[in-house]
Amino acid sequence: MRAGDLLLVTRAASAQFIRPIRCRLIRVDDRPTYDGWCWLDVYQLDARDRAVARRTIFVRRAGLRPAELAAGTETRDEGRGGGRL
Repeated sequence: MRAGDLLLVTRAASAQFIRPIRCRLIRVDDRPTYDGWCWLDVYQLDARDRAVARRTIFVRRAGLRPAELAAGTETRDEGRGGGRL
């Protein structure tokens, strides 16, 4: 996982996510946790991939899934000839 990755966080990652959320990873916290678990700082995204909240979440790494860009969403650099961040 790297900063900027899009993630889908579901119940597989933690029981608190009854409704899945899409988020963009800010950083993985390096504080010690249980084996296979981690603290993540993320931006929670809306349906158009706009950040609506900054959150710190405690999740199982094995339960995280990559998320795709929302339909019709451009990355910041696409309009300037660059690629995805």
